[in-house]
This record gives sequence, structure tokens and C-alpha cells, in this order.
Amino acid sequence: MRHLIIGAGPAGVIAAEQLRKLSPHDEITIVGDEPEPPYSRMAIPYLLINNIDERGTLLRKAADHFDQLCIRVVRQRVRAVESDKNQVVLDDGAVHGYDRLLIATGSTPIRVPVPGIDGANVHTCWTLHDARQIIALAKPGAKVVQMGAGFIGCIIMEALAACGVELIVVEMGDRMVPRMMGPSAGAMIKAWCKKKGVQVETSAKVDRIEHAESAPSRVHLSNGLTLHADLVISSTGVKPNIAFLKDSGIACDAGVLANDRLQTNRPNVFAAGDCAQAFDHATGQQVVSAIQPNAADQALVAARSMLGLSTSLKRVPQINVLDTLGLISSSFGQWQGVPGGQQVETVDCENFRMLSLQFDQDRLVGCNAIGWTDHVGVMRGLVEGRVRLGPWKDKLLQDPTRLMEAYLACAQAQHQHAIA
Repeated sequence: MRHLIIGAGPAGVIAAEQLRKLSPHDEITIVGDEPEPPYSRMAIPYLLINNIDERGTLLRKAADHFDQLCIRVVRQRVRAVESDKNQVVLDDGAVHGYDRLLIATGSTPIRVPVPGIDGANVHTCWTLHDARQIIALAKPGAKVVQMGAGFIGCIIMEALAACGVELIVVEMGDRMVPRMMGPSAGAMIKAWCKKKGVQVETSAKVDRIEHAESAPSRVHLSNGLTLHADLVISSTGVKPNIAFLKDSGIACDAGVLANDRLQTNRPNVFAAGDCAQAFDHATGQQVVSAIQPNAADQALVAARSMLGLSTSLKRVPQINVLDTLGLISSSFGQWQGVPGGQQVETVDCENFRMLSLQFDQDRLVGCNAIGWTDHVGVMRGLVEGRVRLGPWKDKLLQDPTRLMEAYLACAQAQHQHAIA
């Protein structure tokens, strides 16, 4: 059987390895559109601050890893998928047939329509090529303007701050990390960044960037400020990399629509990772959750599905844990709440601690937390386990810091019910 995998990130690599483990003699090909061996984008911030070299970003360190597994790696971009013919067309015109196809193309940076965005000193921070350009410009004392303060933006921000640059972050939302944190949490992270010497302009966007040949660029903001920049980082979010699937016959929405077996509307086509909009049993919806643990879990399920083995994706966790210049924050599940639900929030601005809990009847369905590192596992367990809190729901509404007590009490009650 011929297995073709589009995408050489974690999802694609893990799926290929699982296929080889379960089916030693099948033909397996990975198509990736970058010249480097498969690597992890999550390692790029560590490359920026020189904690690792480029080899440290590689997903598999041995140069002959894929050869040893008889997995072919093709470095070429896919131009189109012709699912009615069971083949893909590459940019160089080559055509590859398949019996099973896995789409694991990850995400791609959102490009904002700003005059001057194509300047030589304006870069995303998404590829190894980007990282090389940034390293050349982000010298100590360099003036850097970063567009975007979302989850990925905050990770990049931390790496840039460690480089010793003069950093200003511009976020068009009314708070930092607006897709992960509520108003109180986002405002607290902004205050923390200011305390650490990073200027943050929220409710502002870059209107235009003016470039000069021998002087810093001028970055004009919607709030009237003009900033000087030796380097501009565009980190305004990412979206599933699915544009090449237009006219493919493969159903897409925000991502590639897939069931709990990661199977698409085409029975022999599957999807996994950041590009997949997979069915989540917990919510009954198809969701995109672009975190690396999801990519790994989905890759294993997709590989088994491609071989016709029994398997199912149990859930699509919506979890983010973020370290912003030493301040640990976390977001779980439906952190923004649900219609008709209840919520409780406690804020300690002086000590940079905040806890927000969201309930649907007597279940904890989402939370935001800053500084509550001891409770991360408990919050995840309660949210993902859809634990019925019973009387503990009212106790948490009175004092949300009693999460550990609630978790232990509910676990004990569940155990006693199981043995009764």
C-alpha cells in the first residue's frame, strides 16, 4: 500500500513512523516544502537565544533516520491534490499517486495587508530561514517592533527580550493573548511585561512601515505613535495551511474537516495536526487546536486509521500553558464561559496571581490562571474529565482557590461509587 503524507512537521513525522511500525512493508513518502530536514518550529525561540544550534531543532537527529526506516522524504511544495485520481501534483510538475493520503500541513502565518510589510527587515518567526534573518538583526540594543501579542507572539517576545533588544510589542486587541486570556488575565500579563522592561501598546495596530536605506524603519501606529525599528517581527497569528486544497474535493472549513478517526469526506484521505478540524467528543464539535501534543495524538490515530485498524480520537484538548518573561499563565477549555453558565474570578494584582473559573451546571468547563502553577494538573483533570462537582461547585464559587480539595473530594466520591 502507498501512504503519502503532506507535511514534514511533528504530525507528519510521527504518523510516518507509526505507519512503518505497524506495516513494515508499505511504501511511505513524506512531502515537505522546506529545504531542511524535518524540524520543530517550537524550538526556534531557543535557537534565537543560542540555547541550541540548528541541529537542535531537528525532529530526528540522525542524518539517516528516515533512510533507515525506508521512509522517503521529498522536499517540494504540493501544488494541488486531485483526490478523484488519488494523486498529488508538486510544484515541479511531478505527480505522486497514493492509496492513503494524510494531510499534515500545519499552520501558516497570517499576512497582514500593511504598506511596507515586504521590507527587508520585516520577518515572520516561523521557519529556520526566518530565524537566520532575525538572528542577524536582533543584536543587543537593536530597536525591535513586534506586531502581535498572541500565544506564539509571547513566546517570540520572550526570546527577543533575552537577546537584549529594545522591544515594543503592538497588539490590536484590547489585551495581551486575547484568544487565550480574558480581560483581567490579559491586563495582568501586560503589566508584568511593562515591569520587565517591554513596552506593550494594546488596542493599536500598525498602519504602515516606512523604510530608509541607511536608517531604522519608521513604524506608524493607529494610536498616533511612530516607532523606530531595526527589525520588525510580524506575529499576527496563524491559520491552517489548507489553501492548496481548493478544488480538491476534500471538505474544509477553518481546517480540514475530519471525524474521530481523522478521516475526511474522502474515505482514503486523512488529516492530523494544526491543519485538522477534528471531531471532539467532549464538545460534539469539530475544532482546530493547534498545539503540538494534539498533533502527536492525532498522528497516531490517523496512522492506525490509514491501515484500517480500530482507533478513535478521544478528545481534542484546548490547552495552553505560557511562560511570559517568567510569569506562568494557563488556559483550559472554554475559558470564555458558556451561555447560561456561571463564573468566579479572584485577582491579586500586587502578586500577579489570577484565577478565573467557568461552569456549565456543576461542571468546570474552562479556566484562566496566572501564578497558580500548582493547580495546572487539577484544572486540566476537572475540565477534560468533565467531572461533576456536585456541592463543590458552590464551594468553588465562594472560594475558587479550593480546586485541589474539590478534585480530591470528587475523585474519592467517584471511587466509592465505583466499588459500591
